[in-house]
Amino acid sequence: MRRTTAPTNDEIAGLLERVAELLEAQRANPFRVRAYRRAAHMIERLEQPIAEIAKSEEERLEDLSDIGRSIAGSIREYVHTERLGLLDRLEGQVSPEDLFTTVPGVGEELARRIHDALHIETLEDLEMAAHDGRLADVPGVGERRLRGIRDSVAAILNRSSRRRARRLHHADSACGQTHDEDLPAHPSTSCILAVDAEYRHKAEDGLLPTIVPRRFNPGGQAALPILHVDRNGWSFTALFSNSARAHALGKTRDWVVVYYERHGHENQCTVVTEYHGPLRGRRTVRGREDECAEYYRGASGGVPPPALGE
Repeated sequence: MRRTTAPTNDEIAGLLERVAELLEAQRANPFRVRAYRRAAHMIERLEQPIAEIAKSEEERLEDLSDIGRSIAGSIREYVHTERLGLLDRLEGQVSPEDLFTTVPGVGEELARRIHDALHIETLEDLEMAAHDGRLADVPGVGERRLRGIRDSVAAILNRSSRRRARRLHHADSACGQTHDEDLPAHPSTSCILAVDAEYRHKAEDGLLPTIVPRRFNPGGQAALPILHVDRNGWSFTALFSNSARAHALGKTRDWVVVYYERHGHENQCTVVTEYHGPLRGRRTVRGREDECAEYYRGASGGVPPPALGE
């Protein structure tokens, strides 16, 4: 059931402090830890409700002291969706089914059917399935509900990143600042593969902290290694996939989910070992196979990281 009141300053400050605690425990960049902690302390002292600023078209969270773009993005996400994906991931508690229930018109049972039938993990995947016909084939999704889900997901995604990027672009242009539109939309393939290689080798050597995944973990063991690393202006978090699909196919120590974030823009990708075709035996970013092939041909000028076990 969705709440009827906006989150308080103390509530949001507590969330950011919890993020700082988990980042610190998981050996993230100390500057990132301090940034979340400073933001939490500032919000505790703020007289104006931070939720009002987050919803305003006239005021910007980024104009407040100690609130950068990334933290502003986290605050907006929580105010608009009642969830904080970063905190869910840090606590090992996120599941696709839970994520889909944040979309109006999608209850727990339908969210479970969508995930079981389509094996999708993100709101971006859900949006694509709503447009390409796959979602319409899921029992319980009629034409009216399909339109509602499609419109709701588009509104959530626009609210969280794309529309915010346009507002920041217009606000910054008068100051001669670098625009988000001038930056790459996602990290380079070589950068993602390097993070994947670092994660897998450190996990294999037992050099990473572990978290307690909620799903597929009846014993409640701290069994999932996690890596936080900053590269080329991006903040990365890498974990082995804990999805139902990965468990069903026995890929929980092969598939690596890489989350990346910069200036409040966040996305994810999955890196896998290819077992067929020209990339056989190589680590490949799903959906970016052509870029990986070019990378491995040496077009990037780098040395490709080997597949695990080479």
